[in-house]
Amino acid sequence: EWRHTPPASNMIRRCSSQLFVLGIGFFSLCFLMTSLGGQLSARRPGDSPFTIRTEGISVGKGDLEMGAAVPAYPWLFPPRFPPGAGLMERIQAIAQNVSDIAVKVDQILRHSLILHSKVSEGRRDQCEAPSDPKFPDCSGKVEWMRARWTSDPCYAFFGVDGTECSFLIYLSEVEWFCPPLPWRNQTATQMAPKPLPKVQAVFRSNLSHLLELMGSGKESLIFMKKRTKRLTAQWALAAQRLGQKLGSVWRDQKQILVHIGFLTEESGDVFSPRVLKGGPLGEMVQWADILATLYVLGHGLRITVSLKELQSNLGVPPGRGNCPLTMPLPFDLIYTDYHGLQQMKQHMGLSFKKYSRCRIRVIDTFGTEPAYNHEEYATLHGYRTNWGYWNLNPKQFMTMFPHTPDNSFMGFVSEELNETEKQLIRGGKASNMAVVYGKEASIWEGKDKFLGVLNKYMEIHGTVYYESQRPPEVPAFVKNHGLLPQPEFQQLLRKAKLFIGFGFPYEGPAPLEAIANGCVFLQARFSPPHSSLNHEFFRGKPTSRELFSQHPYAENFIGKPHVWTVDYNNSEEFEAAIKAIMRTQVDPYLPYEYSCEGMLERIHAYIQHQDFCAAPGPVPPGARAPQSPFVLAPNATHLEWAQNASSAPGAWPPAHSLRAWLAAAGRACTDACLDRGLICELQVPCDSTESEMNHLYPAFAQPGRECFLQKEPLLFSCAASSTKYHRLCPCRDFRKGQVALCQDCL
Repeated sequence: EWRHTPPASNMIRRCSSQLFVLGIGFFSLCFLMTSLGGQLSARRPGDSPFTIRTEGISVGKGDLEMGAAVPAYPWLFPPRFPPGAGLMERIQAIAQNVSDIAVKVDQILRHSLILHSKVSEGRRDQCEAPSDPKFPDCSGKVEWMRARWTSDPCYAFFGVDGTECSFLIYLSEVEWFCPPLPWRNQTATQMAPKPLPKVQAVFRSNLSHLLELMGSGKESLIFMKKRTKRLTAQWALAAQRLGQKLGSVWRDQKQILVHIGFLTEESGDVFSPRVLKGGPLGEMVQWADILATLYVLGHGLRITVSLKELQSNLGVPPGRGNCPLTMPLPFDLIYTDYHGLQQMKQHMGLSFKKYSRCRIRVIDTFGTEPAYNHEEYATLHGYRTNWGYWNLNPKQFMTMFPHTPDNSFMGFVSEELNETEKQLIRGGKASNMAVVYGKEASIWEGKDKFLGVLNKYMEIHGTVYYESQRPPEVPAFVKNHGLLPQPEFQQLLRKAKLFIGFGFPYEGPAPLEAIANGCVFLQARFSPPHSSLNHEFFRGKPTSRELFSQHPYAENFIGKPHVWTVDYNNSEEFEAAIKAIMRTQVDPYLPYEYSCEGMLERIHAYIQHQDFCAAPGPVPPGARAPQSPFVLAPNATHLEWAQNASSAPGAWPPAHSLRAWLAAAGRACTDACLDRGLICELQVPCDSTESEMNHLYPAFAQPGRECFLQKEPLLFSCAASSTKYHRLCPCRDFRKGQVALCQDCL
C-alpha cells in the first residue's frame, strides 16, 4: 500500500542524525580501547576490535540494483588487517571504513529520495479530484476534507493525514463520493461479505436467556424482567397456539438489535428513578413485551441500554460519528425509540442513511403523522417539531395503540385469565368498590367534586405514591394503598367493580388491564378535544391527532358495557353513569390483539412482510404513470380492485383486500374507512400525472370538481382532513380482533 512520502529534507536530517550518533559511538569506543591498553594486544592477530553487522543497515529494493547481492558492497564488512598491525593502525583503518560507509549511505539515500520523489510526483498527478459525472460531489467533498479533516479523529483512524491522496483514498474506499483510484489495490474494497445462509426461526418457550440479555442495574430493567418472568407461561402457550396456526410456514430468523434510547444515561434516563415513585410505566411495559415477542418468535436478539454498547454493536469507529461503520451492519432490524434514533444518527455518520434507515423500527407511543415526518414539507408548512422530520416510511413508526393506520400498531399485552380465574372473579366482585386510575398525586388535584359524588355510592381506593404521610391531594375518605407491585394491583382490580379515570394519563395500559380483570372503565369525554393546540402535553409531538376521551381505543374499539365515556362537567350524567354501572354485569374481556398470541401474530407478520429497504423509487419526470388498478363499483358508491389488475409481486397487504371510498368533507380517511368496517391503507398508486405535495391528497374538491393527487409517497396520510376536500380513501379489510392485519395478511 502506497504511503505519503515525507519531504527529502526530513529524510536527510534523519540520516544525518543517525550518522552523528554512529560517530559519537565510534569515538567513545576508541577512547575505551585506548584506556584498556594492552588488553587488546592479547587478542589473536586478525581479530577485529568490533564488527559492523549487515543487519544494522536496512537495504530496500528501491535502493539496490535488481538482482544485486550484498557481497557487491565490500565496504559493508570489516577490513582485514595484515599480521603484526599495531593498535593505531587498526583504529585508522576502522575510521576510514566508517567514513566510506557514511559516503555510501549518503549516496543510497540521495538515490532513494530521487526514486521516491518521482513515484510521489507520478502519484500526486493522480491525486486530484476527478471530474466524473457519476461522482458529482467528489470535488466538493475533497474541499470539505481539506478544511475539516481534523474535526473528527475518525478520519485519522481511516488513514487520512492531510494529503490529497489520503482524502481521495478515504472518499473512494471508506465513503463513496469519489471513484476508485486506478493505482490502488481494489481487491479488498470490492470484496463483499458473503450473505449468511438463511436459518429458520423456531419458537422459544424458555425465557431465562432473555432475562440474562436484558441486563440489570436499573430499576426500569428490574421492573421489565419481573414482568417478563411473570408472563412466561402465557408466552409459551401463545407460541404453541400460533405455531399450530402457521403450520409449516417458513419463518426467516432475523438478527435484531434493540436499543432502548430513553433508558440511556445520555438521554437522562428519567424513568428509572421514578419506577418506585409512581412514575409512568407504560413505555417499560411495552418494551418488556416487545423483547419477549421478538425472543419467543425465535429471532437473534441483542439488547443495549447504553451509548457505549450501541457503538460497540454497530462497529462505530472512534471519533465523533462522522465516519461510516467499519463493517457491514450485522442486523436485519433495529428497534429503538426517538432518543435512540437521534443517537444512531449522531454516531453512525453516513451509514445511518446508507445501511440502517430502512431497517429501523421506531417505538413511538403517540405516533408520527406523514406531514410531520417529511422534512421538506414539515419545514415549509409549519409541521416541524422536536420529534418529527425523519423522512422514514410512516409505517416504520410503531405505536402503543392503533391511532392511525399511517403508522404500524405495535401494542403490548395484558394478562389473559383462564376460565377458572374468570369464574372466581365473577363470584368475588364487590359491586360498590372503585379504583382510581392515577399513581401521582397531581392527577387528583381539583377532583373533589367527582370524588364526592362517587363516594356517595362506592368505596374509593387509590394507589398513590407517598413517602411518610398521605398526599394532601387525596381526600381522607379514599383508602390509599400506596404503590402496589403488579400482582397485588391485579388482585385489587379483580375485587373492584369500577376503574375510573380523571383525564390523565392518556392512553396507558392500565384501563385494558382493568377491563381484562372484569372492571368497568369510566372516563371523561373531552370537549373540545385535547390536542397540541390546547394542551401542553401534546405540544411538540409529531401529530395533529385530537383525543375526544382519555383512552380513545377503549372508547372506539371496546365500548359499552365495558367502557363508559361521559361528560364529567355534567354532574347529572356523571351520577347516572355510576348508578348504571353498579347495575351492570360484565365478564373479564381482553381484545385478541392485546393478548400474547395476538401480539406474536402481529409482529410475526410485520417481520416477514414489511420490507422498507426494497421500496420502489419515484417515477421519473415525463414517465407514464401506471394505470389505475381501481374500477368503479356497479352501484357507483366506491372503487374496487379490478379483476384483471396484477399486483406487484409480494405486495403486502394483498391488493384484493383494498377498496377506495370518497369521504365526506372534513372527514379523515381513518374515520371514513371505519364507518364501512374497513381500515385505511394508502399504499396504492394513482392514475394521473397531475399531482402535488400535500398531506390532504388524494382528494376531490367542490365546486369546480377538481381532483388532487399525491406526488410524494411519504405524504399519503390516513389521519389528515379538511373541510375544503373530500378525501379519496383507499381502505382495506381486517382480521377480527386484529385491526393491524388484513384478512389474508398472516
